[in-house]
Amino acid sequence: MVEIVIAPHAGFCFGVKRAINLAEEAVKETLQGRKVFSMGPLIHNPQEVRRLEGKGLALLEKEGELDDKSTVIVRSHGIPPKKERELLSMGVKLVDATCPFVKAVHEAVVRLSEEGYFVVLVGEKNHPEVIGTLGYLEEAGGRGIVVESREDLKEVLGKEKVGIVAQTTQNEQFFKEVVGEIALWAREVKVINTICNATSERQEDVYELAPKVDVMIVVGGKNSGNTRRLYHIARSLNPRSYHVETAEELKKEWFEGAKRVGLTAGASTPDWIIQQAVERIRELTQEL
Repeated sequence: MVEIVIAPHAGFCFGVKRAINLAEEAVKETLQGRKVFSMGPLIHNPQEVRRLEGKGLALLEKEGELDDKSTVIVRSHGIPPKKERELLSMGVKLVDATCPFVKAVHEAVVRLSEEGYFVVLVGEKNHPEVIGTLGYLEEAGGRGIVVESREDLKEVLGKEKVGIVAQTTQNEQFFKEVVGEIALWAREVKVINTICNATSERQEDVYELAPKVDVMIVVGGKNSGNTRRLYHIARSLNPRSYHVETAEELKKEWFEGAKRVGLTAGASTPDWIIQQAVERIRELTQEL
């Protein structure tokens, strides 16, 4: 029988659990005739989002449909402060499910801006967390850029005073590379490591587990940045690594000759999806 090893920190992180709990509580208001919306997908897991939609949580598509009988949940990634004020001006009830670790990034960029630093945010330019954080930087009157690849570092050349933060789910190795590169150019560098513990733990699990198994499975939303990074780390260590969103995507041929299978999951992957994947791996490997 194939041994299945589940990474110690697979699945939901604190911030996602908090967002789900707040949403579960908010949708109860639909029984009193309130409409409950989320600003974009609450978390980056389509299956869990659909489960919440079944309970009455709707994805906000047109802000014109909001009124004083509406509840809007700010998703775990946060939103710019300007957008928050706009929503409140419409008379809606706002439930803030922004992850506390994301809020720490907001505070960091404001502080760096106030101290006169040019801010480098290491992250994905189109990610909702990054967009929200840039809103706080703009609000503080600060200047800065998002660094998604080494090419983006060209804009930092010539800046004497640079403050560096990271998207909470950023790859630790890339963050180190950016910090090291900027430290060679700038006269003064201030680094605030805003990668959350949950991200670090999950990445460390993969560095530890992937080389020790025959096959490595990473479970989570294809739209989840932290899950994609787990997969890329796994793939760099073990060529037989695969990223799936659901158990249905698992293929029998992946496990041919395997005696030990490792499994991890992104921070927005619920336990029920992880368990379905484990059960499906057992079924597939019994057939071999």
